[in-house]
Amino acid sequence: MNPSAKAWARALEMTASLERDATRTLPSLVDEWAARRGDAPALILANSTLTYASVAAWVNRYARWAIAEGLVAGDVVCLFMLNHPLYMAIWLGLTRVGITVALVNTNLTGEALAHSVNAVRPRAIIIGPSLSAAATAIRTLLPDGLRYWSIATSGSEWPCVDESAMRLPADQLAQADFSAPLLRDRALFIYTSGTTGMPKAAIVTHFRLMQWTHWFAGMMEADPKDRMYNCLPMYHSIGGVVATGAPMVAGASVVLRERFSATRFWEDIRSEHCTLFQYIGELCRYLLACPASPDETSHTLRLCCGNGLRREIWVEFQRRFRVPRILEYYASTEGSFSLYNCEGRPGAIGRIPPFLRHRDHVALVQFDWDSELPLRDAAGRCVRCVPGEVGEAIGEIVNPTGVTTGRFEGYTDVVASERKILRNVFAIGDAWYRTGDLMTQDTQGFFYFVDRVGDTFRWKGENISTTEVGAAMACCNGVNEVAVYGTSVPGTDGRAGMAALVVDTGFTVRELLRGLIDRLPEYARPLFLRIVPKIAITATFKLRKQSLLEEGWNPENISDELYFYDRMTCEYVPLDNSLYQRIVTGGIRV
Repeated sequence: MNPSAKAWARALEMTASLERDATRTLPSLVDEWAARRGDAPALILANSTLTYASVAAWVNRYARWAIAEGLVAGDVVCLFMLNHPLYMAIWLGLTRVGITVALVNTNLTGEALAHSVNAVRPRAIIIGPSLSAAATAIRTLLPDGLRYWSIATSGSEWPCVDESAMRLPADQLAQADFSAPLLRDRALFIYTSGTTGMPKAAIVTHFRLMQWTHWFAGMMEADPKDRMYNCLPMYHSIGGVVATGAPMVAGASVVLRERFSATRFWEDIRSEHCTLFQYIGELCRYLLACPASPDETSHTLRLCCGNGLRREIWVEFQRRFRVPRILEYYASTEGSFSLYNCEGRPGAIGRIPPFLRHRDHVALVQFDWDSELPLRDAAGRCVRCVPGEVGEAIGEIVNPTGVTTGRFEGYTDVVASERKILRNVFAIGDAWYRTGDLMTQDTQGFFYFVDRVGDTFRWKGENISTTEVGAAMACCNGVNEVAVYGTSVPGTDGRAGMAALVVDTGFTVRELLRGLIDRLPEYARPLFLRIVPKIAITATFKLRKQSLLEEGWNPENISDELYFYDRMTCEYVPLDNSLYQRIVTGGIRV
């Protein structure tokens, strides 16, 4: 059996029986793990390693702690804590007895943090030791009745949850002591990254947790000998569920780190004997930018699994670091479908094999660039894309009330949930989930990511992909970081391209232009450049463009260097107040 077919077969095998027992949830499996692999390391972080037996003990203690504190099924508890082995033990313990745990982004502060907490209406919040100041600062913005608990912090103004839990029995709970959740019940709230607005809390059921963990365990062909390297934040669905839970359902170990370090990465991988690495595409790019080291080819990695790995990075990453296999996929926390590139085709985000097309209903539909909605024909139906045509990816919501694939569980915000649903798409009464992602599909069925809806913009009658332009600019000498977006210009239709660049001493605007001429058609080359000291990113390495969009290109409001592409001289020239006025009044043709 070829590697691709083997991965699909293993994933199908591991998920085939998930729906047969509605009471079999991820936290209910913990005692089984301990019985099979009790002394084996499960979650590893410096001196805080937990064996499978230790994980089970803590899960049972935290479940009893919740019951003792009067928390009941359906209550919500926020978890605000950095990566740690106890992180997973806490949410497994609380969800074991029917509580919903909201995994709060640890990078948030102020109003954004308060918004995330208030959005889920919690009864309590559990706070990590390094985050108490951020939590204290927003107390006046939170409900008066909210209860606060600390983690491993002596002398805190709040009671310590792990000290309280440690005093409770660690053996398996009796079924009579609590009401066990079912697969269809809510387990977690996981927030969107909030790249262009306040985060939304996505609903994650117990079935979704089982589906994610068992499917990825099968796709990665994980077994007890594996060791996963996970430096992604555990408040995210990938770092906190997939990269931790998938290895654990296979009896493997997870090496945790609080954050990614490009300079220490390969030494860490080698010393920890890791065989699996969960990536986000930007991490691979950072590693390629580092000087060569002996550790980068003396590792034991057999597979890197993740998403967002661009083709030009993929090929060099796999060659330089001698990575045997890359498993790229496409998925989202709240999405109704996922795609997997088991064949290792560089640049593709996946495909649906013929034997699964009967159950995975995915389509690309033509997109109306003016309304930023899928295009409708005269009968009011959406129009499918032909191979090679860019369109929005949508997934049919096949079973809105059950636990099978094709379900959209939505957000706590009902209005936001409804905006993600497209109705009467190909037939009256059908419903499809809008990904907001633009893709193409080739004749062999492979999907390729193009851009996010709203990031792709129209200029000079052409659709410009910020991803494509950004990739071209990142290849130019001296460019360290780049964010591409569309900006309005008075008197013109559409949006003109603008790029914010973080550069080093080897950068020149003239050399950048030469690189763009080689790589991009004229209409795709940014009209404006902005040299910035840094570009803000989310913890999952997505660019925050909203402030850049809002600031525009008026030199009176921006202290950074600004440049304008002068079509008369075919050069980028400094953008000052005089030139700005000539552009906005139509004195210069753009």
